[in-house]
Amino acid sequence: MSSALLVEQTLNGLQFGVMLFLMAAGLTLVFGVMGLINLAHGSLYMIGAFACAAVAAATGSFWLGLVASLAAAAAAGTLVEVLVIRRLYGRDHLDQVLATFALILIFSEATRWLFGSVPLYLNAPPVLSGSIALPGGGQYPVYRLAIIVVGIAVALGLWLLISKTRLGMRIRAGENDREMIGALGVDINGLYTIVFALGAALAGLAGAMIGALQSVRVGMGEPVLILAFVVIVIGGIGSIEGALVGALIVGVVDTLGRILLPQLFGAVLGPAQGALVGGAVAAMLIYVVMALVLAFKPRGLFTGSA
Repeated sequence: MSSALLVEQTLNGLQFGVMLFLMAAGLTLVFGVMGLINLAHGSLYMIGAFACAAVAAATGSFWLGLVASLAAAAAAGTLVEVLVIRRLYGRDHLDQVLATFALILIFSEATRWLFGSVPLYLNAPPVLSGSIALPGGGQYPVYRLAIIVVGIAVALGLWLLISKTRLGMRIRAGENDREMIGALGVDINGLYTIVFALGAALAGLAGAMIGALQSVRVGMGEPVLILAFVVIVIGGIGSIEGALVGALIVGVVDTLGRILLPQLFGAVLGPAQGALVGGAVAAMLIYVVMALVLAFKPRGLFTGSA
């Protein structure tokens, strides 16, 4: 593999990891603070993508679509929390899984009814089109670099929110002892709604940004949701730092594994067989990493409050 290709694929891994972080950050906040397993988080990702694509197509502005994705996902998250999720706090995890799985079906069919089964396509804004030169002579899309920058900025913003603000103090307190902060006069229901809406907005942002790299279609959130669960298991439930580190590990390992392993096995088994075996091993690689982390760090790489 040439140095230019290695740099390009490493950046692709970072971009993939940043997108997973935006999903996993909201998921780990919801699980860490509320103790809720939310399988419908991927549907909020899909809602963000569809809202961005639809508004951008109607107005011709990607930026208006981006704002619409945040608003639509946050509004959907708030509605779901008030009408459904609020009744699941303190219930068995099986009840939470069944209820949020039902929400997946509801959101999928509602989206298909509104937009049809034909995928939508979203173009990156002109200011972020084009490529920049990489070391070694390669080119890399500016839009993908922008996703990495946005992800890092969101990670920094979340860290400041959680660790330096009064709302963050309440979120951390709610994770540690929700009964006590309720007794101290904090509106615990309002706090949970804010946390859920924040997590939904992050998922919608991820869906909107990735929509310019692939088609926007019904059911696009579920594969990403599975990887987001892997991220929070590796990073540690309830930890923003863990979500970021875990997402970057998953993104880089998965991307480089799918490039390097077929070549490695191909050198031993031959090109055809090596591509088959290497591809299969690469598909399992992030789960192997997760198993190794759990073997030595059962609570993930990072523990503690968000």
